[in-house]
Amino acid sequence: MQKITQDLAITPGSLAFGIGVYLSLHCIIVQAHPQPDPERKEEPVQLETVEIEGRATDLIGIASSASQGVVGQPEFKYRPLSRVGELVEVVPGALATQHSGSGKANQYFLRGFNLDHGTDFSVNVDGIPMNMPSHAHGQGYLDLNSVIPELVDKVEYGKGPYYAEAGDFSAAGYAKMHTLHKLSEGLLKFTGGEFGYYRGVLANSLKLGDGDLLFGSEVNFYDGVWQQPEATNKYNGMLRYTIDKDDWGMSINGKAYHNTWTATNQIPERAIDAGIIGLYGTGDPSDGGVTSRYSLSGNFWNRNAHAKNDLSIYALYSDLDLYSNFTGYIDTVHGDQIQQKERRVQVGGTGEHTRYDQLFGLEMDNTLGIQIRHDDINGVALNHTQKRQLLNTVRQDDITETSVGIYIKNETHWLEKFRSIAGLRGDFFSFDVHSQTLAANSGSQAASLASPKLSLVAGPWLDTDFFINLGYGYHSNDARGTTIKIDPATGESANSVTPLVRSRGAEVGVRSQAVQGLNSTLAVWWLESQSELVFVGDGGTTEPSGKSERYGVEWTNYYKPTDWLTLDADFAFTASHFVGVPASENHIPNSVGRVISVGAVVDMPSGLFGSLRLRHFGDVPLNESGSAWGGDTSIVNFGTGYQHKAYKIEVDVFNLFGSTNNDIAYFYGYHLQGEAAGPNADGSTDGIIKHPVEPRMVRVTASMSF
Repeated sequence: MQKITQDLAITPGSLAFGIGVYLSLHCIIVQAHPQPDPERKEEPVQLETVEIEGRATDLIGIASSASQGVVGQPEFKYRPLSRVGELVEVVPGALATQHSGSGKANQYFLRGFNLDHGTDFSVNVDGIPMNMPSHAHGQGYLDLNSVIPELVDKVEYGKGPYYAEAGDFSAAGYAKMHTLHKLSEGLLKFTGGEFGYYRGVLANSLKLGDGDLLFGSEVNFYDGVWQQPEATNKYNGMLRYTIDKDDWGMSINGKAYHNTWTATNQIPERAIDAGIIGLYGTGDPSDGGVTSRYSLSGNFWNRNAHAKNDLSIYALYSDLDLYSNFTGYIDTVHGDQIQQKERRVQVGGTGEHTRYDQLFGLEMDNTLGIQIRHDDINGVALNHTQKRQLLNTVRQDDITETSVGIYIKNETHWLEKFRSIAGLRGDFFSFDVHSQTLAANSGSQAASLASPKLSLVAGPWLDTDFFINLGYGYHSNDARGTTIKIDPATGESANSVTPLVRSRGAEVGVRSQAVQGLNSTLAVWWLESQSELVFVGDGGTTEPSGKSERYGVEWTNYYKPTDWLTLDADFAFTASHFVGVPASENHIPNSVGRVISVGAVVDMPSGLFGSLRLRHFGDVPLNESGSAWGGDTSIVNFGTGYQHKAYKIEVDVFNLFGSTNNDIAYFYGYHLQGEAAGPNADGSTDGIIKHPVEPRMVRVTASMSF
């Protein structure tokens, strides 16, 4: 059997995709050729009431801040996505970019944070936390490639550290993604596009016993615009069984994801200007990686007039084998490619009990919750490689990390138009590092902290709520940074970092639906982080970057003047700086100061539809002195199509006006192959190192419901 699977190149991800295809095709056949039941009597058909949740949802009197919201399938339906990570951009002010291949986690930005791959923005999907602590590539690594966008039901989000249920990695905000329980119709979808882009989705659901079985699969191949083709091969599979009664329910969800790719990482601007490397060229054509993720989770809930209970448990396995060359050929003989790899088993769960009470005539909700997570990470390695061949190991560790979060929350309606939400969260962490390369870097650490939260809500008056929010939050540091004593790259002594980094923030906001069809929020916020200390996964050590402060204003608008026209416009402006350093050196590298997203969707009764969206970001310093900036980037995406009964055809044009601006840029030392030694001690030359947005491309999608 093993020989057969090797000959056929079957991977677990492709196997999951195949199972999804088989089940979906089986359902098509059964529905197309129903088997007669002589005992069955025909009964009148009752249509279920479908509740559509999205930005049009009325959150007046419900939300605890102006920065909370929900986005649903109505917004996903006509939103062209060039990559899965852009699902995060449904959170107003959030930005997802890429500096490498399609199989790697995106770079995320929110509220002036360069979140790297997720350090201060937490995401969970169906109750599973997606951020990876003590990850081989970076703290809080957040890879959303295992999500199938067509099967996402809604995204709940909140910004700022004001929510008791949001723990690690949520100082800037959080998002909770929920997949669909069932499909009203099956879906068969195929997309083809320029630069070797092919994607297929097959999904369906059927009634099974008291519940619904939903199954879906996705396959995606992409060469990309790069001189070195990406050769992305991505497989996704999902199987979910849900029972949803009036007062109780449960779901069991299994997912599988596998991806291989070749990457084109950022390259020096000076090399592009001199014609040494093309705009879409590469510094090392052997960069890329292989990754997998397999999970099984369960969600259980019940509710009555007095209380509700929610429980989620999960177990997952993930691995990553990543090759990257960010600095070129400082090692003039072998080059600077590194390999970052790990294998991880993660288990955990969340339990929450909410009781609806009355005390002294005051209505209140009291919530008690507990979150437990354990990560067992084996072979977390940083290696020096050449063309994916091992040269030497810089550092290798085995890590176990356990966290327990306990929170209480009280919401009290003091007056008809005034309520408070008070919360207190306690978090407890245990880190254990076993270094296989330097015994001195082994060790254990434990840490804990308490985070109070308070929100005051007044209203509604004229369909308008007013908010004041205060709270403490945090993010954990990489376990290796908490026990380090010797820098593995230099052999010199190194300082360990604090296990938990505290942040605190405040916000004043307003949410209004005073104008019919218009949902609008305005928030003015401030956030302070005690330290930007993080483990540098690309260097195998830790690096301090000081205390920081950020503040800004956000204005979001969602307007539906008619049944066929939807408009949205979101604006986020942020100022960020280090505290306690001269003004000439207080810029925070890669803190995005301006994010604007504007869109329009037309959905005509005739079946014609169209979408036009502008995505803009700018005001990005690349170094502390502010002598280098990333420039402004504006991308316009356009989509149009026609739907007739069960059939739909659509055409998407990404980067409509052919921008060649930066998707992301950095400022550091780089040495080109064959270049004379530069002014830096290691022979490199400082400069802007960038990765451009992908050029104009067209994709055509045909889909059928059944």
